[in-house]
Amino acid sequence: MIPYSLLDLAPVCEGSTPREAFANTLDLARHAEALGYHRYWLAEHHNMPGIASAATAVLIGHVAGGTSTIRVGAGGVMLPNHSPLQVAEQFGTLASLYPDRIDLGLGRAPGTDQATVRALRRYFDGAEAFPQDVAELLRYFEPVRPGQPVQAVPGGGIEVPVWLLGSSLFSAQLAAAMGLPFAFASHFAPAAMEQALALYRQDFRPSKRLDKPYAMLALNVVGADSEAEARRLFTTQQQSFVRLRRGQPGLVPPPVDDIEAFWSPAEKAMVEQALACTVLGDEAGVRAGIAAFVEHHRPDELLLTANIFDHAARKRSFAIAAAACRETA
Repeated sequence: MIPYSLLDLAPVCEGSTPREAFANTLDLARHAEALGYHRYWLAEHHNMPGIASAATAVLIGHVAGGTSTIRVGAGGVMLPNHSPLQVAEQFGTLASLYPDRIDLGLGRAPGTDQATVRALRRYFDGAEAFPQDVAELLRYFEPVRPGQPVQAVPGGGIEVPVWLLGSSLFSAQLAAAMGLPFAFASHFAPAAMEQALALYRQDFRPSKRLDKPYAMLALNVVGADSEAEARRLFTTQQQSFVRLRRGQPGLVPPPVDDIEAFWSPAEKAMVEQALACTVLGDEAGVRAGIAAFVEHHRPDELLLTANIFDHAARKRSFAIAAAACRETA
């Protein structure tokens, strides 16, 4: 059995509020802890009404404080939006409060639109500055040297596992060169997954943080009592993707009975390509789907996610997924 973890965006559903979303996030984290999930990651997004995890470090502290053993982290923090020192201080603080339970995943996209990037007060420079920012951030977690002019307090000398996240070859190659664990965003951008995974494993250079490659792949999983019900629940995520591409992001919508009436043929093709790494069905179907995905791609860990409107149905889906992972060699 490989480790299985959970990615949450603190979804704000139609008819709900961020306060309710945060209560659901903590409830789901406790549920995941009881089900044997290894990590509970939250992702940074901005200017998206249906995602309440913008203040990612704050929400990580909320979840870590309300759980006991599960690792809690960022999947990820979008480093172009922050100074490396600030991120080191935030996660040094979290790791001091919750020792050996905090992860820091880093992404190089801004996680939002250009107007919001400007509002964040840090301009996105693209890939050029990202490797230097990662290196600077890693240095802040090193033991403080005599005469060091700038140090993260807390942060210096604190063990915070750092991951690189990506949906392209760039982050795979950088993670390999820096000897860091790598998580691929196959749950929404699977096109380069196999090539990125092969490059990461082929070019990996051992470091003091990691002696051999460690790759986690993200997978959408929707489980229910029947395949028909799972497909219906999945229409929430399908609608959300279409609305985003239409430039109409909003609260998370309820499922619909006829998704074909909602989208155009071009939108359907786009969503099916983006969400190709999806397993859905009843318990047997989810078990078979996860087993096939693991057999084909051989990840070191799975990062499961599900954008389901009803909180109880979402918890049920993650329970089905956990049972399937426990039965997967």
